[in-house]
Formats: sequence, C-alpha cells, structure tokens
Amino acid sequence: MKQNIKTQDGGWQSGIAKSITFIVTKDCQLACKYCYLVGKNETERMTFSTAKAAIDYILSHEDDMPQASVIWDFIGGEPFLEIDLIDKICDYLKIEMFRRNHHWFNSYRFSFSTNGINYDSEKVQRFIKKNRSHLSIGITIDGTEIKHDMNRVYKGTEKGSYKDVVRNIPLWLEQFPGAGTKVTIISADLPYIYESVLHLYSLGIHDVNINCVFEDVWNDGDDKLFEEQLMKLADTIVDEDYYENYSCSFFSERLGKPMDCVTDNENWCGAGKMLSVDAAGNFYPCTRFAQYSLRNKKAWIIGNIHDGIDKNKLRPFLTLDRCTQSNDECIGCEVASGCAWCQGENFDAADTNTVFQRATAICKMHKARVRANNYYWNKLYRKLERLQQRERFEQNKRKDNNVTCLKSKPC
Repeated sequence: MKQNIKTQDGGWQSGIAKSITFIVTKDCQLACKYCYLVGKNETERMTFSTAKAAIDYILSHEDDMPQASVIWDFIGGEPFLEIDLIDKICDYLKIEMFRRNHHWFNSYRFSFSTNGINYDSEKVQRFIKKNRSHLSIGITIDGTEIKHDMNRVYKGTEKGSYKDVVRNIPLWLEQFPGAGTKVTIISADLPYIYESVLHLYSLGIHDVNINCVFEDVWNDGDDKLFEEQLMKLADTIVDEDYYENYSCSFFSERLGKPMDCVTDNENWCGAGKMLSVDAAGNFYPCTRFAQYSLRNKKAWIIGNIHDGIDKNKLRPFLTLDRCTQSNDECIGCEVASGCAWCQGENFDAADTNTVFQRATAICKMHKARVRANNYYWNKLYRKLERLQQRERFEQNKRKDNNVTCLKSKPC
C-alpha cells in the first residue's frame, strides 16, 4: 500500500528532494566566457515526445525514487528559449502526478536558472502566473555592469548583457522577493568582487550566492587579491550593518574547520542521486556528465528513455564520499570544511575515467576565503559583543534612574 505523504495545503515537503533535470536546449543567447558548457549549439533541442517518455519512465519507477519531494529542473543553454515546450512538460507532469496518485503530487518545485534576458516576455510571464505557487526562479547577474559585461556577452560578439538583464530585476524581485542570484568568479574579475556584491545589494537582492569556478584557471597572486577583496567586503558588511538583512555565501560559520573520515565524510556533490535527461533521451547522473559539459572525457550515460536506467553504471556514485576521492593532503587539511568540488569537473580533469580523483585547482582560493572568513566573523563577534555591553550598560543606567526617581519626593 502506497504511503500517503501529501500535504493538506499543497506545501513543500521538508527533507531531501530528488532533483531531475531536463536539458531542454543547448542553445543560449549568451556565450559566457566562464561557462562550463563547452558544447552549446542551436540544433539539440528536446521534443515533447522525449520529455513525455522520460516522465513516464520516472513516474512509473516510484519505488526507486522514494524522496518525499522532487525538483523538476529545466536548464539549457537558456531554458526560457523553450518556454512553450516547458509549459507543455509542466502541464503533463501535474496531470500525471495527480492521475497516478504519485507521492510527489503537490510536493514539487519547477526550478529555473535563467540569464534573465527574456524574463519579461509575455509567454514567460504567463507561465509564471500559471505555476507561481510551485516555482523557483533565479536570474544570474554577476554584479556591476563592468564585471557582468566582462564575461556575460552575446554569442558572436563582445556586447555585454547587463542592461538587458538588470531591467528585469525589479519584476523578478516583485514576484520572488526572497530570491537570490548566483555570481561566478574567475581570475580576470577578481578586482570587482567587493563593488559587485554591494551593487547587487543596492538592486534589492538580499541573498548573493557567489563562487569561484572549479576549473584550473587560477594565476599566481589570485588568492591574495581574492582575500583582499573579501576582507574589504567584510569591513563594509559589518561596519554598515549589512549583515542584519543581507547575506553573501563567501562568509559562513561552518567554513574552515578540520574534518575526519568518520564524522564528516559526506560527498559534497549530489551526482548519482540526481538525474538528468537530454534531447536524445539519454539519462545522466548529473548534467555535468553530459557531453556538452565535458572538455576531455566521453559522456557518462547511465541509461535512456527506451531501456531505462542501468543501476550498475550508478554504482561508483553510491560509494563516493570525501575520503574515497581525496588525497592525503585534502583529508588532513586543517581548513577542509566548506571546500567544495564538482563531481563532473573531477571526472573531466582526472587522469583516467574515474570519479575518484578530486580536482584541487580551487585549493588556494579556498584557503584565501577561509582567512577572510575568519576575519569577518572575528570582526562581527567583536561588534556584537560591544553592542551587548552597551545595551547592558543602558539597561543598568535606566534601572539606576528608576531607583533614584522612586527615592525622590516628588519624582
């Protein structure tokens, strides 16, 4: 008998959700210079019949995917280039989850990361209105116009996209007031981190998720410049009280501590637990294992819509943890916590066709981040302690005044 875990109010189930990604197109208006999608093109576009077959397979294998909730993720390229297809897919998903009394019915999200260029189009806005209660949409804007336009340029040109994106930020924030943006850092734009984060705050974006690329692109001295930018940012966030209402993912209390292979041995990446399907109907453990994401390796296909998923091809991912893929230096690192990795990049950069060789190009940048992070929290805690001391002083002062007033006749 199927367990009924549907919510009465149509709410989002707590806990870990299954992430299922449709690569609806490999086309995009932009040719971002740091993009890991090295095989973007205008020809590989998903058909509804392929999407339908993938959905039918997934929903008919409910026991293999017991997670309480699901994220139906749509990517490209730029997913909103295929809004008509996506609208049709989402309608079919809602109907089928209801018809099958699937445990994901009313416990799902449709998720998008978009470049924001056609966010205000009539079709996209109609889709948003139709699915608003089950939507998560992030618009990528990299910071100031200078930083954004350094990398996020229209394909075939050097024309930046900042103006075409920023005009849609107010509408996006009106519809998704708690939404955050995702910022990517490479060597060339390190000098713009400080002003870019503050610029995003000024646009009304309160949650800035920001990270360095995992690829081996870092030059000598980049870590020092990175640290300087983050410490400067820390000063402003603390001194001007941004910490009260804004966040930046570069600063975290869980960052920069030792770890061990007994209590802290989880895999950072969810590859193998996620599922992706492309226009050809192939399944992957993550989009980073599709061919258009790989520079040096052949795609890691785990099945297709006709034959299903070959669980043997998923076995390596089931044994992945921090220690099975890290070298001795990483395992014994004093600031190991918070050091991220991408399983697809590990695979692509490895000497052989393995997911058990961790790429470490990010190492020096992580250590610089930890140093700045320690500076940030020390500064913030000292400020909060001073504020608490001042508040206690004011409380005592008010108490003394009250006592004096009671002793006086009249008060």
